[in-house]
Amino acid sequence: MTGGSSGIGFAIARKMAKQGMRVIITGRHRDALDRGVTKLGGDAAGIVADVSSPASLEAMFSEIRSSFGPIHILVANAGGGIHAPLGKITEADYDQQFDTNVKGIVFTVQGALPLMKAGSSIVIVGSTASIDPGPTMSIYGATKAAVRNLVRSWVSDLKGSGIRINIVSPGPTNTQSLRDAFGEHAEEGLAFLKNKSPIGRIGEPEEIAEVAAFLASDAASYVNGVELFADGGASQA
Repeated sequence: MTGGSSGIGFAIARKMAKQGMRVIITGRHRDALDRGVTKLGGDAAGIVADVSSPASLEAMFSEIRSSFGPIHILVANAGGGIHAPLGKITEADYDQQFDTNVKGIVFTVQGALPLMKAGSSIVIVGSTASIDPGPTMSIYGATKAAVRNLVRSWVSDLKGSGIRINIVSPGPTNTQSLRDAFGEHAEEGLAFLKNKSPIGRIGEPEEIAEVAAFLASDAASYVNGVELFADGGASQA
């Protein structure tokens, strides 16, 4: 589980742990990982890794191989977005988002494959921004659209391996990162998102975790290559 120390990633990790799985979460900050591992309890573990660095990912998978063995479920969750309207987009913001959200996914999935066997499952956490990015989120939306097209190709590349790969794409979800993205306008931003939703609210991390757990499980054994939107219908409205 990349990006598993907070928000949606942590909710997915907690759901998996409650199902009796041994969970390994990764992130860039040791203190946040330690807090997450403590909350998860059991035999959860945390590994410091930066998904935007292939060398860091290589070291992470080497540690997993030597200390934990095969990967049965990979959840590629690490990612982030930066608000910037056209005319205010910087090269640094562009690079950060594509390095984390696209390059990070590519080398996370590619690095995990040698540790996965038939019957394993990959779940990528995308975003409804892949089809409905909204103003100021063009680059973030572009990264999520790129991920959708990566999976369209990979589902064919994985033919015969017995490994399934799917995307869960959350809509606005009640996390600290969402509030931070709005800054001092958080309450107005949340009100706008609630008003846009056909069911009149934004999602909770636990709701996204339920969808991710389904896609990862044998209950979804005939589900492969989909992008499942978990957004209360907002992206379709």
